[in-house]
Amino acid sequence: MTDPQMENKTTATMAKDCCALITGASSGIGACFARALAARGRHLVLVARSKDKLEALARVIAAKHSLRIEVIEQDLSMTGAAQRLAATLKERGIAVDLLVNNAGFGAEGEFWKLPLDRQSEMLRLNIVTLTELTHLLLPAMVERRGGGIINISSTAGFQPVPYTSVYAATKAYVTSFSMGLAEEVVEYGVKVLALCPGGTATNFWDAGKFSKIEFPGGLQSPEEVVEVGLRALDRGRSLAVARFINRLMIFAQRLAPRRLVARQAGEMFRPKSFDAGK
Repeated sequence: MTDPQMENKTTATMAKDCCALITGASSGIGACFARALAARGRHLVLVARSKDKLEALARVIAAKHSLRIEVIEQDLSMTGAAQRLAATLKERGIAVDLLVNNAGFGAEGEFWKLPLDRQSEMLRLNIVTLTELTHLLLPAMVERRGGGIINISSTAGFQPVPYTSVYAATKAYVTSFSMGLAEEVVEYGVKVLALCPGGTATNFWDAGKFSKIEFPGGLQSPEEVVEVGLRALDRGRSLAVARFINRLMIFAQRLAPRRLVARQAGEMFRPKSFDAGK
């Protein structure tokens, strides 16, 4: 459970009329962040491609909490998406002091057979938009001497992962970028966290057309991931890995040759259709 005193301290550092902006908020981890932050009394900006899902979530939250909830329908995988979103925030007079960069997706298959445009879209969403949106919203936090950024990374970013090579590489970037930035801005009272879930029970797997993958301990719930993330942000940590088994596996990988780690990851993520075709 989150320490109430620590939670109150973190909430107090956020500007009273500012909002928490959550990308990919229509479902999964993003929607859970919205509900958890609303429970903390945070005003919200919900961003995703599905306006209907965002509005439905906003209605559910509004029925429980008297908060400002803004819904912005936008495809963040498009070139210039971060700039357009920042312009919309300015037009609506919305100040953001907590940014949750949650939007992202993966894809399974052999790199050279997956559509190039789909993988380029992945790079834009997972890396470019995340970086640009952080760059656009961070200066105001630095000026206010307070704020927070949670970038959703993945345990996949700690090693090469064959058959989802681009996705794993994007998450390696997110973790490294977030932890480096955290050190840059700590003196300004801004917290930056790389939150790294393992396999989580969301629509990520269906959207990326992944085969069924067996994770040690099974899939974790998005609520569990969000709780770990908010607790880590409260404590001012720059890295959080959900579940002990995931932390243990990451530690063990450091002791093994990188090529062996990649090979083992490849066995885990190898599409089942490949084996069926033998």
